[in-house]
Amino acid sequence: MEQANTLCHDGKSKGGVLAYLERLETGVNRSGKQREELQSAQAVGNALATKIRKLRCLRDKLRAEVKQRQARVKASTTSVDPDQTVEISEQEVLERKQKNVKAILQAYRFTGLSGKLTSRGVCVCINTAFEGNLLDSYFVDLVIKKPLQIYHHSVPVFIPLEDIAAKYLQTDIQHFLFSLCEYLNAYSGRKYQADQLQSDFAAFLAGPLQRNSLCNLLSFTYKVDPRGQAFPFCARLLYKDLTVTLPTDVTVTYQGTEVLSTSWEEQRAAHEILFCTKPLHQVFASFAKKGETLDMSLFS
Repeated sequence: MEQANTLCHDGKSKGGVLAYLERLETGVNRSGKQREELQSAQAVGNALATKIRKLRCLRDKLRAEVKQRQARVKASTTSVDPDQTVEISEQEVLERKQKNVKAILQAYRFTGLSGKLTSRGVCVCINTAFEGNLLDSYFVDLVIKKPLQIYHHSVPVFIPLEDIAAKYLQTDIQHFLFSLCEYLNAYSGRKYQADQLQSDFAAFLAGPLQRNSLCNLLSFTYKVDPRGQAFPFCARLLYKDLTVTLPTDVTVTYQGTEVLSTSWEEQRAAHEILFCTKPLHQVFASFAKKGETLDMSLFS
């Protein structure tokens, strides 16, 4: 009985020792892993610290190079006249403007604009036309510098060239050229109509056509029958918009001695409509063709 107890006690003792040994082994293993992890972390930390030191050295080196370069640039700029640097940048701007003008002239050479480069800048030629008829040509000689300048031109004095230049020349040279073309073409068109009326339909007029230099105010006394002796109508055509070739205001009055009948009033009103909607010489071509009977197709 005592032997059994001893065996039983020895078994418990052995089991306790083994468990204790296992716990020790586990603790040793755990501490070993912790040491390995700590050593690994220390190695990573050392590597990062080394990398940080290298990056800081590179940063300091780059800062030093930047300061050296800034010092060299400062030294070089102080030895150059400031006006020279401004002159260079302005020259680049002017060269771009010159190229822009050249491109505009090349793109729109079929619209009446043409030109050539000069030693000063560019000379632009504006060819006017009306109803397919080539009319007068004008030129504007531009100096490509800052600010842009008009060196010489053949634009009539009554065309508002200075106003157009003040609005567009420095900011939008394309708009400047197109606006000038619009004014010149409209003037040439009005002048062409007045010239045609006076040369081809003088028989319809009582005396010369009255007009101002811009040809935007015309007045004349006329008849519709070339065989008639009286000139019963008087017309006043006003072109308020200088960029158009048709009048904005038309007044036709009857000068006959007899009381104005319904037919004469209808004719007078019809003439006002014609002058507002058709070129002047076309209206009188209709009178010549039909006599007193108006060409009603002109109303369409």
